Order: sequence, then C-alpha cells, then structure tokens
Amino acid sequence: MHRNFRKWIFYVFLCFGVLYVKLGALSSVVALGANIICNKIPGLAPRQRAICQSRPDAIIVIGEGAQMGINECQYQFRFGRWNCSALGEKTVFGQELRVGSREAAFTYAITAAGVAHAVTAACSQGNLSNCGCDREKQGYYNQAEGWKWGGCSADVRYGIDFSRRFVDAREIKKNARRLMNLHNNEAGRKVLEERMKLECKCHGVSGSCTTKTCWTTLPKFREVGHLLKEKYNVAVQVEVVRASRLRQPTFLRIKQLRSYQKPMETDLVYIEKSPNYCEEDAATGSVGTQGRLCNRTSPGADGCDTMCCGRGYNTHQYTKVWQCNCKFHWCCFVKCNTCSERTEVFTCNEPQGHTHARKAKRQDSERPSLPAWWYRTQKDFVPGLSSHWAPGQSGQMSTKIIYVSLVSGEDFSTKA
Repeated sequence: MHRNFRKWIFYVFLCFGVLYVKLGALSSVVALGANIICNKIPGLAPRQRAICQSRPDAIIVIGEGAQMGINECQYQFRFGRWNCSALGEKTVFGQELRVGSREAAFTYAITAAGVAHAVTAACSQGNLSNCGCDREKQGYYNQAEGWKWGGCSADVRYGIDFSRRFVDAREIKKNARRLMNLHNNEAGRKVLEERMKLECKCHGVSGSCTTKTCWTTLPKFREVGHLLKEKYNVAVQVEVVRASRLRQPTFLRIKQLRSYQKPMETDLVYIEKSPNYCEEDAATGSVGTQGRLCNRTSPGADGCDTMCCGRGYNTHQYTKVWQCNCKFHWCCFVKCNTCSERTEVFTCNEPQGHTHARKAKRQDSERPSLPAWWYRTQKDFVPGLSSHWAPGQSGQMSTKIIYVSLVSGEDFSTKA
C-alpha cells in the first residue's frame, strides 16, 4: 500500500475516533467510517471487505504488514532483473504478478508473513483490540531448566490466524493458482512461526541467575526475508491433481513423472516458469530492465551484461563537490578547501524500437532516473538530482552533487 494512502486511512480513522468521543455514538459513526474507507481500498475481496468493516482498527495494521512484505521483497531482489515490481491491478498487497512463477510464490509468502508479523506486534504493544500477550504461556515453570514463563510473550498464533483469515480470503477462484497461492501464504507464515525467539531475564542475589523469566518474541523481519529468499532459490514446481468428480483442483503434487509426492509445508511452489523480465510485457506483468542501474564489473545478476539482457548500457558521469579540510580560525570563522570526486554509474539501454520514440520526446534538461540511495554522502541523505548542499561530517562543511553528461560534458544541474 502506498505510504500516503496509509496515512490517509489513519487520519480518517482518527477523525472518526474524535467524532465518537464527542458524540458518544460508536456503533453508527465507526460503522459509517469503516464502510466508506473499506469500500475505497482497491483490490479487496468480499470477505476481506467484511473483515475490514468489522475490524476497522486492524486494517491499518494489515496495510503496514503488507507494506513491510513489499519492502522486504524489494530489498531481497534489489540486484535482480525482477526487483519486486509488476504491471497489473494495484491492491493492498501491491501489484500482482499474473504468471504463477516462483516470483509470485515469494510475494505471496512474504506478504502473508508480513501481515502475521505486524498483527502479532500490534497485539503485544496493545494497539489492537481483542488480543494481547500469549496468556497460555503465563505461569508455566520449567523445573528441569530452571525458568518460568513471564513477561509478554508474542501471541504469534493469533497473528497467523488473523493473517490466514484476511490474506487467504482473496483466493476466490477454484483453480490451480488458488492452491498455489494458499500454499505459499501458509509457507510464509510457517517460516515466521518457526523463527520465534526465546528471551530470558535472570533473577537472583548479586546478579546470580537463580531463576529465569522467559518469553517469546518476534524475529526481525529481515531474517524472515532471508529465509524465504533461500526457499525461493530452491522453489518446487508443482502441478494440480483433480481428484473429485467435478474435476476441480484438489491438491498439488511435485511435477515429476509418476510422482504423487506433495511439497513440504515450508516449500515455495510455482506452476509456471518465470519470464526473463528483460522487456516490458503486460501479459506477464514484467516492467523490463530499461533504465535500471547495473554494475559494469560484476559477474552476478546485478552486472550490466546480465541485467541489461545483452542490450548494452549507458554511462553517466557525476562530479561530487564538497568542502573539506575545514579549520576554525580565531576569531571567528571557518576556512575550508574545495574537494571533488568524479564517479560513474551505468543504466541499461532500452530495447530496440523503444529508444528512438523516447529520444524524440526527451528534452535537453532530462536526467536518467536513479534510485534514492544514489544521493547519499556518507550518512547524509540528499534528495533530488540538481545541484544541492547537504550537512557534512567531521572535517566537512557540506557536499554538492552535480550531474554531468559523459558524452557531451554538459552540466545538467540547476545553477545555484
């Protein structure tokens, strides 16, 4: 879900909460607000819309969990041809891939795990109604190991159940893709559950550990992302088995000759081979790699040869200018030298047939599209591309970043 969209939902719910306090009419005001907002959210299935209307406090948490899954997907695939982007209908879970590929398997698993993680965390923090800490673990004493349950254990089972009710509700059609998506949803949640951590605190005189109080906590979501990426690398191709009289898809089996073996619970499964993601293709949802940054010297997936699919790449040269070797003079001014550094970045060419049409529309002032992380000077974030200044670190007053065309040498930065 887009960040501005999530903020819009939050503010609308906040307004309805204020109205409730002032008017004392919870049932009518909140119901009205939930209906309006839930009907505006794109891509919700009927059962999801009903859950949204009955649990309006949870929809923001669900959106945050889905966005957390999308962000993790983009991180894990940031160096590949497919970078977790797609062409298709926008939903609360991002734009869906139309092909039942291993990439689709990963997106379903990571978003289902993200929703379960976010709901569990919100319950532990007291931000959701009808849930809290895991009460079943409270009071149990493990005499053999000398510790007892205490604190606030994360109720991951509630988060998983809520994710199952909401995320799985979008699977309406009874086909092979539905079975694939449901399996991958469950695999993502299972990986999250298996990575729950046990934390303990010692109690005793003078720092001794006579007894320990322990509780379960959620893992870092980055850890879940790494594990699911490993499972993506060994994803299993499956096919559907139609066992009923109506010949409807009943279960999935590993696609091998004379094999009825089912995939493991935590396997990621797919039913169609992946496209190459080299060019934009509405049929598969591929956005292509034109304009993507690549590494000219890397032999891996982020290398220009692989990323650009043999189309070649453009070279862009940048000059970074900053004030350095600053000294304080009594009294009272700072004198600095001017330092500069030239560096290059490389972006993939467009497919043949697209280049000439785009060049005709391009104006002289256009600059290549670069991600936000390019505009960083040590720890300082510099938004935008035109000439700008950023606070410096120790020994530096500020930094200036200028774009320079390698071919013509023309400075495209905005003159200060």
